[in-house]
Formats: sequence, C-alpha cells, structure tokens
Amino acid sequence: MIPGGGQPNMQQLLQQAQKMQQDLAKAQEELARTEVEGQSGGGLVRATVTGSGELRALKIDPKAVDPEDTETLADLVVAAVQAANENAQTLQQQKLGPLAQGLGGGGIPGLPF
Repeated sequence: MIPGGGQPNMQQLLQQAQKMQQDLAKAQEELARTEVEGQSGGGLVRATVTGSGELRALKIDPKAVDPEDTETLADLVVAAVQAANENAQTLQQQKLGPLAQGLGGGGIPGLPF
C-alpha cells in the first residue's frame, strides 16, 4: 500500500532497481579482484582464490612432499582449496549480503546465501 493512496512512481522504482544492479555489478567486480587464502597442514599447503572462487595460486612446502605418500599431499591440497573457498564465500556474504537484503532479503539466485 502506498502512503496517501497514490500510485508508485515507476520512474523512481526503475532508478532504484538500476542503482542496485550497478552496485551489485561493482561488488561482483571487486570480489573477482580480491584474493583470499586457505591453508592446511599447519601452513604446508596454501591455496589462494578470488572472492568469486577462482583458484589463483597453490603453494606447497617441500616438507609436505613425500613420494611414498601422495595421498596425504592430495588431501592437504583439497583441504587448503576448500578452506580458501569457504573464506571466499564469507567474503561474498559480506560484500553481497547487504545488496541481497536490498532486493527483498530473499537472496540472489545463483549465489550461495
């Protein structure tokens, strides 16, 4: 219900929607540039991903490399990438969460919140 019984100003609604869309695009661009890290094995393996989840770097300490036990190294790599992606999701929620609330609080399709 519009206070005073008037009709909604469609031009104003369209401008608000366009601004929210621009803010969302800007936040997504910022996420794509921001890097976060995850680690495992007490720092023996470190993965760096963007805020949008793209794997950018993987560093493996030589101490983690045992030719007789490649399974443990693989587990450490997976754990580090998962930790980095969890950090990226937290960053996404911090950057995009307020925008999603502005769109009605129902979240944004395709985003993990």
